Amino acid sequence: MILHELIDFGTLRVIWWALLGVLLIGFAMTDGFDMGTGALLPFVARNDTERRVVINTVGPVWEGNQVWFILGGGAIFAAWPPLYAISFSGFYMAMFIVLAAFIVRPVAFKYRSKRQSSTWRSVWDWALFAGGAVPALIFGVAVGNVLRGVPFRLNDFLMPTYEGSFFGLLNPFALLVGLTSLAMLTMHGAAWINLKTEGLIQSRARRFGTRAGVVAMAGYALAGLWLTMMPGYHFTHAVAVDGPSNPLFNGVAHGGSWLAAYADRPWIIVAPIMGFVGMAMALRGLQSGGEATTLLWSKLGILGVISSVGLTMFPFILPSSVDPDSSLTVWDSSSSHMTLFIMLVAAVFFMPIILAYTAWVYKVLWGKVTEEQIKTSGETLY
Repeated sequence: MILHELIDFGTLRVIWWALLGVLLIGFAMTDGFDMGTGALLPFVARNDTERRVVINTVGPVWEGNQVWFILGGGAIFAAWPPLYAISFSGFYMAMFIVLAAFIVRPVAFKYRSKRQSSTWRSVWDWALFAGGAVPALIFGVAVGNVLRGVPFRLNDFLMPTYEGSFFGLLNPFALLVGLTSLAMLTMHGAAWINLKTEGLIQSRARRFGTRAGVVAMAGYALAGLWLTMMPGYHFTHAVAVDGPSNPLFNGVAHGGSWLAAYADRPWIIVAPIMGFVGMAMALRGLQSGGEATTLLWSKLGILGVISSVGLTMFPFILPSSVDPDSSLTVWDSSSSHMTLFIMLVAAVFFMPIILAYTAWVYKVLWGKVTEEQIKTSGETLY
């Protein structure tokens, strides 16, 4: 038996669908609090010393956290080439704005402390705010558009044509999901600041985080209700899970409801339950003064919210609103059997190393950032 045939093609496709979800959730859990902290910077810190405290809570870890974003993009490119080609080209302007924000953020970290000028530092502080808030919003808008269906079609040679526009992405449902994403990651950032700081900064983070959490929960509930009225996608005939990687091979229809998945697979209700419970307990922690547990509950909320999207849509990855037959699914838009197997072997080897290193870094950097540390450090910190 050929080695890669130890795992059948259909199973490998599901494994890589799940691993992609793990990478995206890992990104939201780690770099998510970096983005949330940046979005909160102008509101929880009122002077230069306080702003340096907040910046130094994420300054040593944000680069490592962003690795999850790179891994997610790489996994999409290697495991789901059509998804990479269509989403990155169709959402080109949105992706460009996200990348611009991610480019500005490290520049702000490095250049903010180079001059004592209050104007200079204020400019970079607002750059950090944009570097956190803008991607958090746009990622949610992208998810909202995926749930609605993306206006693309494939010709007989599988060449994609995107028929939408940047402003077409800014529809009411997508903006609601974007606002929910921003609020959720802002709450996550508040939980992080609450863990890493003390005094006035900590109390302000709790206050703003509580407000953001209420908005996140309300937005998540409203988006769920909206989905009950939004047509979903389904196959028109039985699908071969180990069939060719050709989206036109399977027939897809637009209609019914996304929420029909909960009737077919009742166990997936655990995802939205985790989302609501995690956010509710994080809110309670912010109000009661919990620290480490509050951040863990916030992570659980993120896990539930993102998982609920993936499990609701499964096996669809990128549905088409103008030509349902062009929709990308787990069963017909992956790389080859051999490619997925080789990638899985690499993931099994490298992922534990990445996780172990990340855990070690957080252990070394454990503890609070105080104003006294900032005042006595000179310019050795951010």
